[in-house]
Amino acid sequence: MLYNFKSMEINEIIEQRQAKLGSLKAKGVPVYDRILALRIDIGEVVSNFQEGRKVSLAGRIMAKRSHGKVVFLDLKDSTGRIQLYLKLDIIGQDRFSVLEDIDIADFINVKGELFKTHTGEISVKVEEFVILAKALRPLPEKWHGLKDIELRYRQRYLDLIANDEIKKVFLLRAQIIKAIRTFLDDKGFLEVETPMIHSVPGGAAGRPFKTHHNEYDLDLYFRIAPELYLKRLLVGGFDKVYEINRSFRNEGVSKKHNPEFTMLELYSAYADYEYMMQLCRDLIISVAKNVLGKLEFVYQGKTVDLASPWARRSFSEIVKEKFGILPSDETQVMLKKLKEKGYTLDNKRLTRSQVAKIIEDLLEQDMSQAPTFITDYFTNLCPLAKTKKEEPQVSERFELYMAGLEIGNAYSELNDPVEQKRRFQEEIKELDSDEKKSVDDDYILALEHGMPPAGGLGIGIDRLVMLFTDQPSIRDVILFPLLRPES
Repeated sequence: MLYNFKSMEINEIIEQRQAKLGSLKAKGVPVYDRILALRIDIGEVVSNFQEGRKVSLAGRIMAKRSHGKVVFLDLKDSTGRIQLYLKLDIIGQDRFSVLEDIDIADFINVKGELFKTHTGEISVKVEEFVILAKALRPLPEKWHGLKDIELRYRQRYLDLIANDEIKKVFLLRAQIIKAIRTFLDDKGFLEVETPMIHSVPGGAAGRPFKTHHNEYDLDLYFRIAPELYLKRLLVGGFDKVYEINRSFRNEGVSKKHNPEFTMLELYSAYADYEYMMQLCRDLIISVAKNVLGKLEFVYQGKTVDLASPWARRSFSEIVKEKFGILPSDETQVMLKKLKEKGYTLDNKRLTRSQVAKIIEDLLEQDMSQAPTFITDYFTNLCPLAKTKKEEPQVSERFELYMAGLEIGNAYSELNDPVEQKRRFQEEIKELDSDEKKSVDDDYILALEHGMPPAGGLGIGIDRLVMLFTDQPSIRDVILFPLLRPES
């Protein structure tokens, strides 16, 4: 539990509250009642205060103070907090006696008249009230009961009640997603939905979650990316599409990785990765202006200035300078050169994508604080990207880094069905036996009908929210992150 009470104290509190529940029922008082009248947001009432205005408010009790024939309650909803004034002479003895069995954390609905106390505090002179829900457990102590980070994630509902700063993070997350939609809609992009269950996992490197459909007796997979379905829509004639999607990868958990995560993926026909680079920059700047109201902010002690020039560095040149690795090197040669530079590797065979991840993790530590586009990835690490005309061993791809976080990834999309099938087959050869998958023949069939040249961009929503809210872990920006079962 998240409480700072001893287990004996919690049990005593629960017993007391259950006794009060019994007392209310004995008095014939409904404990899970319906609201008296259409409620108004507390925030609207406070910001547009009118002396004598009749209101109906509902929310959770956050404080209780008794003074003889008067009881003060603090009522809170998602928009604000207000003081309630309940007087014996106004509500009558029967209703006033009910207040003895009302606790902090209970939900109530009140009707009454607005006024200001002699200290100037906006309050409601309550005329009627009903109990909407009885809380049988106490709220966590604000400053002492929420120190265990994993318990905060496990019981996020209590974290949100006790911690207004965490609540602001998720309100900001919603605003960020709304701003992304507004930007793309204004640019003529169409929001679409594509399948979350795939017969062939694809569109990215990653180990999928497996499931089974009983009616078709068919093994299926939770999607690791929506890419191949979105590009089918380009074949079908939609020129600009995007999806804010949930994807799943059956892999490790860290401060930057959660098995279930949210991505923005978008595709534009007749575009390339250079266009996507500008679009990416414009989108992030637009979201920062509209949500943060500024272009400079701090992430984990690092200042990020979106108005400054965004850097551009070549992956190919960096790894050549740092490790002596060339785009023509075979995987084992890359591994050998990494070992020679002191990077510790285990003895198992590693795929190209794993080699790429090793290199990127090393490079990530050296990223400047300025937003940086890393370009010129090796073609054998980019099975879905077009190659450069003048240098076919390097692809037209970039990844965007900010303050050490990888935020985005983009390609000039490969639209040659023969080359795409060959690359899929090469990719499959490198997979371990437990990761084997088949070529997505339906996607190849789609390409054979002709897909226009296109640029694609993916942005990690969770990481963008981490960046804009200065949160150190992806779990801090996901309401209910996946956790190990409690022992």
